[in-house]
Amino acid sequence: MTTHTKEQKADETRGNRKRVIGVVSSDKMDKTRTVAVTELYQHPQYGKYLKRTQKFHVHDEKNDSKQGDKVLIIETRPLSKTKRWRLMQVLERAV
Repeated sequence: MTTHTKEQKADETRGNRKRVIGVVSSDKMDKTRTVAVTELYQHPQYGKYLKRTQKFHVHDEKNDSKQGDKVLIIETRPLSKTKRWRLMQVLERAV
């Protein structure tokens, strides 16, 4: 018999949600963090590799992460006007 956690069951019933790794760029709000996600992509016509950085507002219920931490975030239902992501775990603490 396989044991599933609550989050695994939720993922199975709601389908696949996007998971992204980023760095906390701001922790000045209560229960909200701004996470910068950097993506490397290739220009379709010229083939040059470019960096694209997107910022997401992320819900952090326990105020666990700090500025500079590397975090894993997951897509979720709209929590406010700009928050659509939730903090899953802190991967690396900032020095």
